Amino acid sequence: MNQIAKRLLKFTRPQSSTPRTSELGSYIFLGAILLFLMFPVYWIIVTSLHTNADLLQLPPKWFPVNPDFSSYKEILGSSVFLTFYKNTILVASGATVLCIFVSIFAGYALSRFKFKGSNLLTLLFLSAQMFPTVTLVIGLYSQYQAFNLLNTHYVLILASTSASLPFSIMLMRTFFNGISRELEEAAEIDGASRFKTLFAVIVPLSKPGIMAIAIYTFLIAWDDFLFGLTLVSDINKRTLSPGLSLTYLGEYSANWSGATAAAAAATIPLLIVFMFLQRYMVEGLTAGGVKE
Repeated sequence: MNQIAKRLLKFTRPQSSTPRTSELGSYIFLGAILLFLMFPVYWIIVTSLHTNADLLQLPPKWFPVNPDFSSYKEILGSSVFLTFYKNTILVASGATVLCIFVSIFAGYALSRFKFKGSNLLTLLFLSAQMFPTVTLVIGLYSQYQAFNLLNTHYVLILASTSASLPFSIMLMRTFFNGISRELEEAAEIDGASRFKTLFAVIVPLSKPGIMAIAIYTFLIAWDDFLFGLTLVSDINKRTLSPGLSLTYLGEYSANWSGATAAAAAATIPLLIVFMFLQRYMVEGLTAGGVKE
């Protein structure tokens, strides 16, 4: 009888709905945040599918009932837009490669060699990340002008690399600190040099960190506006962000449909990087924070 009574109580007792209600509330909250963050992207796409005359109508058209692709045809057939695109790919790729190369050596030196002033140098790297980019433009402009680097792709590569290096060096230093020194000692016993040990043993174990700084630097360089606007005045050397703002947005008129179509086309590489490489970014940022 006791067993039967327990079973009846189990089936008749009301189940608590708190966990399910809490989970549903979390999904609703996250969905609201997602809609809020994705609305600008949606509005860019909608604007690019309308003509400029349609964009001036009130009330605004929230959905592209009759989508117009003339703006996309215009930018894809424009040699200026393709030049901006090519320059951006070149600058972003160059900055990424240079930042990886410098970050590996600098991070390894700060991790493995203790010299006088190493802690101060680490502090300077951290403090450089705290300054806004606009405060560095004047000093960088004067230096690049002295070396006759203005209006070249090299100046944009160096500027984007300088903006990404403090974070990248500290991240690689954290990764190298988490790698056992016994592996290096074993390689040295086998006759490997310091450089061979670095690239044959240490670097392969730091692939998540390298991928993280590669993605980070590429996004920084691709999205750069300030350096491309101040350090380059030749339209044939400009990148996407400053080039599109000066081409489609004027003082007295603005081609909003063309500007949003160009912006949508310019974000395609960023979406590809985010969709396929985001797990490497997360892995790189989290793996270096755990020391075994």
